[in-house]
Amino acid sequence: MKHDTPAVGPTKIAGANPTSHAFISQNLKIRYLDWGNHGAPILILQHGNRDHAHSWDFIAQVLSKDWHVIVPDLRGHGDSDWSPDGVYSVAFYLYDFVQMIQQVSRDPVYIVAHSLGGYIATRYAALYPHMVKKLVVIEGVGMPPEVAQYIAAHQIDEIWRNWIDERQKIEHKKRSKYKTVEDAVRRMMKENPHLTAEQAAHFTHHGVVANDDGTWSWKFDDYVRSMTPIDFTEEQLRYLYRQISCPVLLMRGEESWGADPALDGTVDYFQNARFVSFPKSGHWPQHNQPEQFISELQKFLS
Repeated sequence: MKHDTPAVGPTKIAGANPTSHAFISQNLKIRYLDWGNHGAPILILQHGNRDHAHSWDFIAQVLSKDWHVIVPDLRGHGDSDWSPDGVYSVAFYLYDFVQMIQQVSRDPVYIVAHSLGGYIATRYAALYPHMVKKLVVIEGVGMPPEVAQYIAAHQIDEIWRNWIDERQKIEHKKRSKYKTVEDAVRRMMKENPHLTAEQAAHFTHHGVVANDDGTWSWKFDDYVRSMTPIDFTEEQLRYLYRQISCPVLLMRGEESWGADPALDGTVDYFQNARFVSFPKSGHWPQHNQPEQFISELQKFLS
């Protein structure tokens, strides 16, 4: 897939010069950014669904002064390969995540993960607790209320039929195209109105690809919208959360649609976890309240 550079350039971040690397996992090439500072403790920043590694650039630039920051693109996202059969499940993301950490470190790592990235990171920390020093999860635990209501209202056969219908619609749906990168920027700001114009332009620059007809589309595979409805049960997840031995910091934007781990009791299933919320923030507190986010993060990690 051709990744031409948009005419609208990204924000220039002083001192930002990560190098791009790749490894093979399950026959796919998985990309990650390495922000240098080798010898410092490794800190992994994992993005969420329909996002990409460069969405962490502003945060990574600050953290790379004290940490060896590694930022991967999930399969089907950013500059990583797409799954040839359009299969995207937590199980396969988790396998890639295990492979990635084995590529970059033999010692325990620090992890900061957002949304889908949080679902992956918590499972990793539960399966390999000796490999995680500290874990920060931003809206990546607990089931969003809307999803919980949907599951409660449908039997398993209905859920599977609906999933098949959803994938068939994606298969026949034309890929979204934008005449200009500016149009894509406006679409991103509509999705996350808390973003600054600078953030939206930067994230869009790294998140779109040129089509042959001169239009622009998002880099992610549309099939990432439809994850296979197979994962651990709620009871199994609670068991897994208890296996995480490292300190855990759970974060949430107060205006988010995501689950509230304090309200639904998820925070209590961890051995050692605390929760912090961010006012005037939606699903992306790392973008919406970056100064408070970095302050909370640095206090916890250090």
